[in-house]
Amino acid sequence: MNYIELNILCNDELAEILIAELACYPFDSFATEPDTLKAYIPQEKMADYYDRVEALLAHYGIQERRYIVIEAQNWNALWESNFPPVEVDDVVAIRAPFHDPYPTFRFDIVITPKMSFGTGHHATTYLMSRATASRDFTGKRVLDMGCGTGVLAIIAAMCNAESVDAVDIDEWAYENCTENCQVNGVEEKVSVYLGDVSTIRGKRYDTILANINRNILLADMPHYTEALNPGGELIMSGILEGDIQAIRMRAEELGLTFVGCDLKDGWSAVVTRKE
Repeated sequence: MNYIELNILCNDELAEILIAELACYPFDSFATEPDTLKAYIPQEKMADYYDRVEALLAHYGIQERRYIVIEAQNWNALWESNFPPVEVDDVVAIRAPFHDPYPTFRFDIVITPKMSFGTGHHATTYLMSRATASRDFTGKRVLDMGCGTGVLAIIAAMCNAESVDAVDIDEWAYENCTENCQVNGVEEKVSVYLGDVSTIRGKRYDTILANINRNILLADMPHYTEALNPGGELIMSGILEGDIQAIRMRAEELGLTFVGCDLKDGWSAVVTRKE
């Protein structure tokens, strides 16, 4: 599968806003460089969303952008050249196979991201990794919804979860998460599924991790609430700091209790509980 790399000339503040906006479309990974945002979308889907993306860019006054075809076989070389290791609070290391190990960290996670979102470089994955690593999941069933590379599912499994379901609508993510779980030795605990929120119908979890985007979270929160056991936590990110109130209001409408939030670089992770 070929991808389109959309290069957008913009400042860092606008890049964060555009990531949130473009995540509502089938863009499944992003990278930032000085004055440039790179957004990746399957080539076969670009035609269906081109007009909407162009209208969005026009709305934000974007004058300079470029669409580049990235062949699938070239992606590994691309990310290898731009993938530094990530350190989360001296506890979680997220690195590629060619990086040196982190023996002093509690979690030393090896990821081959390919086209999947979730290397830890984005603030939302950082926040969710921090939240996941701080919990003891002994005897608990965990859901990683919108799993991407599977980083959160892997951390949950390493935190003694009884079982973890990892779900993503993207085939790249499904294949990549499966591979990464094997590399990190948690494949017996993590079940990976290709699908949307309907995949979890009839299932129950003690903790649900959802790092997606504001609109999907608001739409799918009733399904998460239904799947959450009493006393369980729903931890969400993929949302800007300014979206916290909307997420909190929706959660409280569904009977969830707002526990708190964590912030990084204008992004947030929200913790709620089903009493």
